Amino acid sequence: MVLDRYRGIADVFLVPVARRLIRVNPNMVSWVAFLAAAASGLGFYLGGPWFLGLALLFLLVNSYLDALDGKVAKLAGKASARGDFLDHVLDRYSDVLMLGGVAFSIYCRLWVGTLALLGVLLTSYMGTQAQAVGQGRAYGGILGRADRLVLLFVGGLIQWLVAPSGGVVVGAGLFTFSPLEWFMVLFAILGNLTAVQRAVKIWRGFP
Repeated sequence: MVLDRYRGIADVFLVPVARRLIRVNPNMVSWVAFLAAAASGLGFYLGGPWFLGLALLFLLVNSYLDALDGKVAKLAGKASARGDFLDHVLDRYSDVLMLGGVAFSIYCRLWVGTLALLGVLLTSYMGTQAQAVGQGRAYGGILGRADRLVLLFVGGLIQWLVAPSGGVVVGAGLFTFSPLEWFMVLFAILGNLTAVQRAVKIWRGFP
């Protein structure tokens, strides 16, 4: 949740656009963000210089729109439980499509991608489970969604600059991964640690 500290800075880029879209249904913004995530995941899966570049572009689009929909909803007075639910559902599918695209790509071994997806989904599950037991939505922990998106972009950018067609690995022995795969390893470790952090916090929140 490192990037949560910089939400004020993000508002500089979000609020002016949100004001221009005040008549737009924020749910439509959420759906466009989801379509961008699907395109990004497909780009990761297909791989190569062009598709990897497109994956990174659509990842940026998803990241921006995912933050924008909430701003539009608040400024337009259209924030609702239904919209919040839709946003979280589409976020989970977006996570699966983008990380799944990497997991099944030439840049990553499937077992690494599976562990990364497991960590990400368990982190989100713990957040909603806290809400389900009456403790409110849990967003704490090492690795939030904004952090994941930034790290995924950085990992993809390094891969694109170093070896967009795959074939280059970094490390030695058992710890040999492609540049992007190293970031998936990071998601697997930090994602599961974040899930445990949230689970412990929820447990301690009971009377």
